[in-house]
Amino acid sequence: MASSERSYFAGLDIGGTTIKSVLVDEKAEKVTDIVEVRSLVDKGYQSTFEQLEEALGLLAKDAGITVQQIKGIGLDVPAANSDGVIWGKANLASDWVGKNIRQLFSDRAGVPVYMTNDGNAAALGEYFVRRKHFGSLMYVAPGTGLAGGLVMPAGEIYNGSNGLALEVGHISVPFREEDGELPYCSCGWHGCLEAWVSLVALRRRIKLELEKDKWKDHPLNAVDAPIEEKAFMLRDFAESNDELAIQIFKQQGYIFGYGLADLIRVFDPGLVVIGGGLAETSFREPYLQWVLEGFEERAWPIYYRSPIEPDTFTTRFEWALGGDSAGALGMAFAAKEKFG
Repeated sequence: MASSERSYFAGLDIGGTTIKSVLVDEKAEKVTDIVEVRSLVDKGYQSTFEQLEEALGLLAKDAGITVQQIKGIGLDVPAANSDGVIWGKANLASDWVGKNIRQLFSDRAGVPVYMTNDGNAAALGEYFVRRKHFGSLMYVAPGTGLAGGLVMPAGEIYNGSNGLALEVGHISVPFREEDGELPYCSCGWHGCLEAWVSLVALRRRIKLELEKDKWKDHPLNAVDAPIEEKAFMLRDFAESNDELAIQIFKQQGYIFGYGLADLIRVFDPGLVVIGGGLAETSFREPYLQWVLEGFEERAWPIYYRSPIEPDTFTTRFEWALGGDSAGALGMAFAAKEKFG
């Protein structure tokens, strides 16, 4: 089929620092590699629109087509939104809030646009890269916070009536600090799963541990760096089997699995995909075992093994396959499904 006769669909994944984009055709095959441009979300949505147009131009150039041949766009943003209307600024500039970004960008580009949040986009990406998976899929990704998304068996994202579904980081878990206090969460509440399973949680945890006599001679105490940098360094220490780092990630993994058990009891997804930076680490398999320990502690037995066929797992856990391009891929595939 000549390029002029093919249909093309773009996925645009807006992050805090970069916008990742990709092009697929009517057969849902990738036409281009991932293209990245700088994100200007803190400068306002108009500045971001210019960056999105730059990304579309680069995709078209790579594919040897014109931008006008792109028949649909999937767009995700790192903020809660309902049918394109931004509900809260998150890491965006204040002028995003209350605007129908989907409609505004669709009018500007002259192309229909589908829009959701970044967690949903990554969930869709993980669903579509698994070409032989036809059931539902729950995606969870520890990062700065704890993102999530649920894809239904037909490949449709579950948004909820207001686009606010699957805020997985903000279910409560019954764990307390050593002084009996519930940890503070960035949402303003206490005791959320995200307060235990996120980069922010690692910052708190490493600070508390390094203040103990047990770890006074730990190399991280000798590093002249803010706690934010030490939290980033913790993964490297875990990959070297450092005792403190392993202790912290083991606790995190167990609590993560414990919290997931309640989500699985509600949604029964069958497949749970874990994304984020942990999917790229050398200690990801031990981490997954810690997750399973917490899960099996909390879950009813029928949620991990079939009572009828004892060797059949009712819930499977897998690491993400899409890497940091999952969001862009998910939005490209969604655009193809909706506008193809």
